[in-house]
Amino acid sequence: MKFLEKILVAQDFGKSSDNVVKSAIELAKIFQSTIVLIHILPDDIVNEKAKSLLNDTALTKLIQTRDLIKNEGVKSESPLLMVGNPHETIVRAAVDVNANMILVGSGETQKGDTFCLGTTAERIIQKSEKPVFVIKENVLLNAEHILCPVDFSDASKRALKNAIAIARRFKSELTILAVCELQESTWFTSEKIKEKENELRYKLHKEELDSFLKGFNLRDLNWSKEVPRGRPSEEILNTISRKMIDLLIMGTAGRTGVNRMIMGSVTEKVIREVPCSFLTLKSEDAVSLQLETHIRDIEQLHTTAMELIEDGFYDEAIDQLNACLSINDMYVPAHKGLAKVYDRLDQSNRAEVYRNHARDLMDKVWYQKIEQEVRKLRGS
Repeated sequence: MKFLEKILVAQDFGKSSDNVVKSAIELAKIFQSTIVLIHILPDDIVNEKAKSLLNDTALTKLIQTRDLIKNEGVKSESPLLMVGNPHETIVRAAVDVNANMILVGSGETQKGDTFCLGTTAERIIQKSEKPVFVIKENVLLNAEHILCPVDFSDASKRALKNAIAIARRFKSELTILAVCELQESTWFTSEKIKEKENELRYKLHKEELDSFLKGFNLRDLNWSKEVPRGRPSEEILNTISRKMIDLLIMGTAGRTGVNRMIMGSVTEKVIREVPCSFLTLKSEDAVSLQLETHIRDIEQLHTTAMELIEDGFYDEAIDQLNACLSINDMYVPAHKGLAKVYDRLDQSNRAEVYRNHARDLMDKVWYQKIEQEVRKLRGS
């Protein structure tokens, strides 16, 4: 069972490259991942000698970095040295090598007292369907306190699922943020009506959050929820600053919709100013289970299923337990496991069906044992 199989790590050999590599190694160690390094050469160099020199220098640096990674006990495939537009080539390479995640430096530039996200990193996020992990300059990978904003969309559901899995591995504190946008005043509504509408909106928003969270396994996690009122981008940035968040995990498509070239407006505003490292997710998981489908050992399937339930991967756990029943439909632990997972999903009727199956099978086995003992006694 694997969670984060392959990480594509973009290298520009700039001042933040060492930090990006160190962060990639730390992440790979925790998830037992394989790293693939990539460097993009410019496609506008005419001079052949200069082109050859750049190629040889870059390849040497890539090989040295790969060897460094291997010396840390982390798997690393042959590095990729490619020519072309940086963000387009990296996004395409991530698909070609079947990476679970792209890890890249922020490439940020300073404007006044704040740092803004670099163009390449932002364009990779815009164009990539793969999750993108952006490491801020001069900050090693740290996930002591994770923030995951949610708006109850599919994208935020995916983000929270991944945030929980990462929080479990890093033993992080997790804050779930659900900002309630209030109704603005208009010329045809009085202040009193607006206040009543906003109170009702806030009450329903909190109820929706509670309902949303029931679909996740938050047991044994150090987590909390916050429901501030205001503008989402502002409240997310304020929370990051106030709670000294180390890692932001959020979906790039919210309720307003998004296409392949455009991030959600909230995400776009946040990632341009966020002071910490962050992970964005669109249509694919960063922490994606890789289960061995050829396993026919019923006990191993059951053990994997129980681990999946505890990690909050309910659909995958159901698949493993059904695989157990395909081997032996009288396997009681699988029926009990299905009852457990459907309880977690608040599907009490289905859970009760499997509990009854388990009970009936246990009774049947018990009566068979009694009958065998009686036959032995009669025979003696």
